[in-house]
Amino acid sequence: MSQTFLDFERPIGELLAKVSELRDLNSSGNMDIASQVSSLEDEVQNLTHRIFSSLTPWQKTQLSRHPDRPYTGDYLNTLFTGFFELHGDRNYGDDKAILGGLAQLDGIDVMVIGQEKGRGTKEKVYRNFGMPKPEGYRKALRLMRLAEKFRLPIVCLIDTPGAYPGKGAEERGQAEAIARNLKEMIALTVPVVAVVIGEGGSGGALAIGLGNRVLMMQYAIYSVISPEGCASILWKDSAKAELAADAMRLTAENLLEIRVIDDIVPEPVGGAHRDPITASELLREHLARHLRELIPLSPEELSRLRYEKFMAMGVVLEG
Repeated sequence: MSQTFLDFERPIGELLAKVSELRDLNSSGNMDIASQVSSLEDEVQNLTHRIFSSLTPWQKTQLSRHPDRPYTGDYLNTLFTGFFELHGDRNYGDDKAILGGLAQLDGIDVMVIGQEKGRGTKEKVYRNFGMPKPEGYRKALRLMRLAEKFRLPIVCLIDTPGAYPGKGAEERGQAEAIARNLKEMIALTVPVVAVVIGEGGSGGALAIGLGNRVLMMQYAIYSVISPEGCASILWKDSAKAELAADAMRLTAENLLEIRVIDDIVPEPVGGAHRDPITASELLREHLARHLRELIPLSPEELSRLRYEKFMAMGVVLEG
């Protein structure tokens, strides 16, 4: 499969192309060419480390949207076992932007719910580009209630530019569906771990994000609005999105510092899209650890601690 390189990744792509060319030339096993390949591979690693050690918030935003980045569907295949999908909100329909069902994570029975963007034009349209409609959030809530009934921990995988803003979605109660999820999630009596695996966009992300623990992948973003949307409002110019990203404090490091999230899941050098299997293993390790810390807590503790966690956000102390 061909790889996609963002603008700031292009020097890495150029070196990798040279490595590939030399490998093709080395069908005869020429030792001199093999030495050049090895040297170039070391150069690729060093260059990747240099570039990724000083990424800007806008570059991390681009990485969170990378077309090769693992999506919820990918993690369902690599991170979980025995996934059995459950469909529909029992009210209107089955929103394909939300995937959910029963699975196991590292031997723990869980209910997993995630937003799916889709890969390729046909699937993106089928998944509505990862933008759920009210029936998607109502399906998610139905599965959460089912998990609570059977005392199953809940894992939520967040990856959306935002809730779908179309006319039909608004007519069917988009705002009410998101608000109801927030109200119901805060009081759940089972462990909830949410992780932002890519984009965490506005209320569309928060609607499945009220976890006892909230994690972020290293190159994910989480914000009340997209940088483009912020730039359009503040400067009347979406082209100033890079400037907005710098000001918005939307990276994992920013959000851990102000305690909006609880942990950062490291990604392989070059991002999750360069080594999805390693990325999946790192995510499995973090999710399993947080789940095992939460499972022994009583239902009352889980609900109370989650409520206190979110009520403590946004407090400003004046000196």
